[in-house]
Amino acid sequence: MPGSKTARPSSPQLIELRLQVPPDLYRAFQRCVWIRINETGQTQLEIMEELVRHFLKEHGC
Repeated sequence: MPGSKTARPSSPQLIELRLQVPPDLYRAFQRCVWIRINETGQTQLEIMEELVRHFLKEHGC
């Protein structure tokens, strides 16, 4: 994302993952991400990676 804070990803290459969600979930997710960025100092990419890892672990994948 141009102009956004970038992270040093844990893997050298990133692949885009797109999700289709209702507008209310999209807004809630965006709000939550920005709150986490401000509270933890993590980057948006770090939070996205954490989200995917948590989902996979929770579902035994």
